[in-house]
This record gives sequence, C-alpha cells and structure tokens, in this order.
Amino acid sequence: QVQLVESGGGLVQAGGSLRLSCETSGSIFSDMGWYRQAPGKQRELVATLTRGQSTNYADSVKGRFTISRDNAKNTVYLQMNGLKPEDTAVYYCNAVTIIPTRRIYWGQGTQVTVAS
Repeated sequence: QVQLVESGGGLVQAGGSLRLSCETSGSIFSDMGWYRQAPGKQRELVATLTRGQSTNYADSVKGRFTISRDNAKNTVYLQMNGLKPEDTAVYYCNAVTIIPTRRIYWGQGTQVTVAS
C-alpha cells in the first residue's frame, strides 16, 4: 500500500521560511517532487528530485526553495526561504514508480499561507 504524507505547512510572514516534509511508504520511488495549487489555479510544478539527486525547480522558486531527499528515511523535503505571498497554495508531495510500470502518487497536501 503506497502512502505519501506531507507535513510542515502553516502561516508565515513574507520573507519567512518553512520546511515541508513528505514521508513515503509502500514502494521504492524513482522521481519525487513537490507541486502546488492555489485557489482557481492549476496544479504546478515546484521542484523535482530523482533518486540520484538530480534537481529541477520552477523559475519562480529558484534560489529560494531547496528540495532534498533522504532515501534511508523514505522522505523528501522542501526548504522554502524568502517566502512571498504568491507562494500561497496547497503543496502536494509527488512520487513516481517505474517498476512494474510508471505510476504517479500524490499526498493529501499541506497548506502554505504567506502574509504580506
């Protein structure tokens, strides 16, 4: 049974920081990442990380957010610094399997609210 559980969201002032965590279980994942969805908006990519530690970031968060992964703990993190009001969204953990087939799994989401 695959499970992804996010935590660490909350309310912060602009310029503040948060660290999101996503604990996974039930499978070994290839790529993992974070997406976000604001009200009335489509879900968008924030950052991705392969099992080999290759990273990719949305242009809007480069230099402010850092994705990392602890394979021993089956956990992926998103360190968010210099938060802006436009970062306000529900943040979702994402994980991908390849074997036996490519499948995408999502966590339940954690709310991040940044006050101006």
